[in-house]
Amino acid sequence: QVQLVESGGGLAQTGGVLRLSCAASGRTFSVNALGWFRQAPSKEREFVAATSWTGGSTYYGDLVKDRFTISKDIAKNTVYLQMKSLKPEDTAVYYCAARMGTVMSTNSAQYDYWGQGTQVTVSS
Repeated sequence: QVQLVESGGGLAQTGGVLRLSCAASGRTFSVNALGWFRQAPSKEREFVAATSWTGGSTYYGDLVKDRFTISKDIAKNTVYLQMKSLKPEDTAVYYCAARMGTVMSTNSAQYDYWGQGTQVTVSS
């Protein structure tokens, strides 16, 4: 089992910045990748970014690349999502997810563990 706890969400203005954190615990040695997804009301869950847990690979969704940066601190078992140039359309619940499989994925169905989510609201 892997437990994930997100933090850092809140209210930001258009053009502002926020940093989300995801603390992992449990069988983290079995984790291959950590990702961020988001879900806005009445919309499907959307891939935001992912990082290899032990390697250097990172992936970004088209809507956030060049604005969001995913990073990790292995010693702290924590992954971060630095968000800048925020837009109202970034408003959503952001979820951290862990994938145990050996191939990086942008598909939420291929992630095995999920956090409870943290709300991000961007005002216009």
